[in-house]
Amino acid sequence: MATKGHDYHLVDPSPWPIIGAFSALVMTGGLVLYMHDVTPWVAPIGLLMVLYTMFVWWRDVVKEAVVRKDHTPVVQLGLRYGMVLFIASEVMFFVAWFWAYYNAALYPTEAMGDVWPPKGVATFDPWDLPFLNTLILLLSSTTVTWAHHALRHGDYKGLKQGLWITVILGALFSCVQAFEYSHAAFGFRDGIYSSTFFMATGFHGFHVLVGTIFLTVCLVRSYKNHFTPTHHFGLEAAAWYWHFVDVVWIFLFISIYWWGEGVPAVH
Repeated sequence: MATKGHDYHLVDPSPWPIIGAFSALVMTGGLVLYMHDVTPWVAPIGLLMVLYTMFVWWRDVVKEAVVRKDHTPVVQLGLRYGMVLFIASEVMFFVAWFWAYYNAALYPTEAMGDVWPPKGVATFDPWDLPFLNTLILLLSSTTVTWAHHALRHGDYKGLKQGLWITVILGALFSCVQAFEYSHAAFGFRDGIYSSTFFMATGFHGFHVLVGTIFLTVCLVRSYKNHFTPTHHFGLEAAAWYWHFVDVVWIFLFISIYWWGEGVPAVH
């Protein structure tokens, strides 16, 4: 076998990118079928496929980093650039939902009664459950930062404690949002307000779920001693993703829950 004369990592052929893309197609297609009352079973199957792909793909990446020692400093730099670009693409994803919301809110049509929220829509009190969830996410942002800084200083106990609290807070956020949805005075197909509300907050909730899984994986890895103060990109990427989710929620809270309670129309 030839000796590698460089610090870069040439990845092995992997089936997971194409399988992951197909799984995402099944999940999103299933959501469309569910919204049109065709079948509720395709979306859960797609979700399970996505979760399985996440598991095996992360397993392979962890093996590259921990067992094979392929993640040299220059490889880690490339991974950081990749994570930054991924988060940038996620930003543009949410820009689409904010654009739809602001377009409808600032330029309400006659069908909406020329007001926003449309006539007859009972919005949530922003200082009730939405504010509670804001506090939960802001607190979780501090605990994941605590975990990261603890690891950088070799404090593995602080790392585990910070991750445990962050994961619990992430799960609590999801529970509060599920409770909020169950008490909504409007359904998904009850007009433009409900559609933009559920799409924006729902996709954010999905990202919180993904972030919670991401951090749970990091928590498990912390017990397996996979991280060192100088080699822990997996945790760093999870922390970046979690901070992104927090920032998006702040914009959601301000735009949809607070500002969106009553918006003067632009004529």
